[in-house]
Amino acid sequence: MSVLFVCLGNICRSPIAEGIFRKLANEANENIKIDSAGTGSWHIGERSDPRARRVGEMNGCPMNHLARQLQSKDFEEYDHIVVMDAANMRDVLAWPGARKEKISYLLQWDPDNDDLEVPDPYYGEEDGFDNVYAMCYSACENLLSAIVNSRRIVEP
Repeated sequence: MSVLFVCLGNICRSPIAEGIFRKLANEANENIKIDSAGTGSWHIGERSDPRARRVGEMNGCPMNHLARQLQSKDFEEYDHIVVMDAANMRDVLAWPGARKEKISYLLQWDPDNDDLEVPDPYYGEEDGFDNVYAMCYSACENLLSAIVNSRRIVEP
């Protein structure tokens, strides 16, 4: 099983979600391929935003990711392509090789959240990164649970 988180520049939201999901999968002893990417190319090769790294590290999610851009081969390599907002969804669906059945909003996985948009904290204050972490955490827990449950074989 494999999960790719996608946002715009791959330095804030998707690395935070990747860090959370990696921590949760490790704690559950689940072997899942996990990565993140951006639809834009501005930050390729850069570390995550220092504020994203701070919130990840404060919560036990080391953020060693280097930004990369989404690639057409990702639609073949990943079972789940998870986006952060409507603009990401539009851009990912328009990507060459996009497979609609693999793409979802992260917040679709949180039944207690009425919104599908994880706001981009890049131009805001520190607390925006804390809010993004909190929004992503529950959704990541539910996504992991759904993946684990989908792999269970039900005996007749």
